[in-house]
Amino acid sequence: MSSPGTSMFTTFTKLCKGLALVLVVGHLVVQFIPATIPYLALIPARTIPFAWNLITSGYFELSVYGVVFSTVSLLFMGKFLEPVWGSKEFLKFIFVVNFLTYLCVFVTAIALYYITRLEIYLYMPFAGFHGVLAGLLVGIKQIIPDQEVLLLKIKAKWLPSIMLILSIASSFFTLDSAAYLPTLIFGTYMGWLYLRYLQRRPETKLRGDPSDDFAFSSFFPELLRPIIDPIASIFHRMLCGRSNVTSEDHDYATSGAPLPGSDSAEASRRRERGARALEERLATERMVPGKNKDELPSDALDSV
Repeated sequence: MSSPGTSMFTTFTKLCKGLALVLVVGHLVVQFIPATIPYLALIPARTIPFAWNLITSGYFELSVYGVVFSTVSLLFMGKFLEPVWGSKEFLKFIFVVNFLTYLCVFVTAIALYYITRLEIYLYMPFAGFHGVLAGLLVGIKQIIPDQEVLLLKIKAKWLPSIMLILSIASSFFTLDSAAYLPTLIFGTYMGWLYLRYLQRRPETKLRGDPSDDFAFSSFFPELLRPIIDPIASIFHRMLCGRSNVTSEDHDYATSGAPLPGSDSAEASRRRERGARALEERLATERMVPGKNKDELPSDALDSV
């Protein structure tokens, strides 16, 4: 008979536990061997010879609080997302969002240096998994937008927006906000960009989520959406207008009839899968305290 605490831990996916171990080991390495920080963290002035830190900087935390928060958040968000996306897609999302986030942070730091001539932007170490966590929060918004989470009964679709508002507000009262705020902003945007345009959907052989419920303006209150939509449409046409036309011509329509996945029906199915995965996980966790984990159906364990 397993204890509730042990049972809860067994519901985390193997991939998430492996990634959490990477974060813990990375933190221990930089704590016991501080000389590795210039080689692993993103330091813009040294990125040109050490280009690999665009990848490695996201997989270790500089503080104890950071590694605890990142590992716990990864484990719990992975329980929602990995069963819906699949392990391969989940890992691909983390790798792509992490790389693009720190690439944007690097470009921003260089631009700020040339604008302000402050060398702090060149030699500040950027590191941490919080950019990926911000992207994963966008994934939660996508699959279970109307699910109420936390004790405050906040709908999941507002979590990324609330996180960014709180981060921006706290930046006015902290001295090291430049070390985390760009990472959170770019992590959120890159997570949305990947899910909106790049994520492959095996059930339809299409990419992305074109539904109106996942548009860029959905991160903003209803009052601001008439202002945001025209601006977002300009960047949409600049960045992927040509490929989108091709996609719409060949994938989303045939003889004027939309194919499955080209409208809000696909977004509804994705939300249903997310809600179903959540229900199965909660049902399994309720069963675990009264049963041995070996008595659970294997497919129920796999679903969580």
